[in-house]
Amino acid sequence: MVMNSAPTISTPASTNIFNLGKYPTDFIKIESKIFSFSSNVPLFSPPKPLLVCSPTETGEFPVLVLLHGYLLYNSFYSQLIQHIASHGFIVVAPQLYIVAGRDSHEEIETTAKVINWLPEGLVHFLPPQVNPNLKKLGLAGHSRGGKVAFGLALRKLNLTTLDISAIIGIDPVDGMDKGRQTPPPVLTNTPHSFDLGGSGALVIGSGLGEIKRNPLFPPCAPKGVNHEDFYNECRKPAYYFVAKDQGHLDMLDDDTRGIRGKATFCFCKNGKSREPMRRFVGGVVVAFLKGYVEGDMRELVGLREGHEMLPVELQRFEYRV
Repeated sequence: MVMNSAPTISTPASTNIFNLGKYPTDFIKIESKIFSFSSNVPLFSPPKPLLVCSPTETGEFPVLVLLHGYLLYNSFYSQLIQHIASHGFIVVAPQLYIVAGRDSHEEIETTAKVINWLPEGLVHFLPPQVNPNLKKLGLAGHSRGGKVAFGLALRKLNLTTLDISAIIGIDPVDGMDKGRQTPPPVLTNTPHSFDLGGSGALVIGSGLGEIKRNPLFPPCAPKGVNHEDFYNECRKPAYYFVAKDQGHLDMLDDDTRGIRGKATFCFCKNGKSREPMRRFVGGVVVAFLKGYVEGDMRELVGLREGHEMLPVELQRFEYRV
């Protein structure tokens, strides 16, 4: 049911959001089983398999649910997940599906089920000295997972009663069918139309995402359904960063194995290295969570005023508060 990975190697404490933070972390894999009272099946099984990264020091920590991109594995985000967790967050990454079609209705509903499971289930798999604070909850998603995160946030009252303080789209895409939206459509083509109930919104884009890698495949984040459109439809408070010369999958692990892992280097236009984009995404997500989940705006203000040295060059930066 639960499998702890080998102990994570920690670096010295850092105050730089673009480096690993001060908290030692560990990964926990939680398998999904059919609910049962039998001794062989734990009572608190989640609706989907989860990859969790948690601080191991005593404390109460906010929670971030992170949704993977189209046909990707949650394990491909391990380095990004660890980066965020090391700054004092419990990161929960469900494996929403292995194979999926065009329609993402089911992913939205499944994500809601995972979130609804957290209050009763999560604490049973964390280190005994670690407690999740679900009054401080963020929801993030990459690519199609970004669409799912926004889709759930826009329908939250119908699916979950937990308050979501921060919505994060990491190079979100509302459709991969020849650049068109796929069901259910999230984008409305109307500026500031997203009613997120007052939650803060962060959109991170890749400068190379809308460029084809080769003539055989469409761009991974086509113009018209990508990060720019998501930001344009967010109401304030909203932040928007676009990393120049970085690709749609550059926030993944350096080593993504298997056929799907190797394919992540083939289908999208990539930057020279994944590490700068991954550090950038991790740091900006940490700053945003500290601001809109924990109420500490210092890191965000530092980004806003240019006090932080960034690991990437920005193509665009905007915010509305």
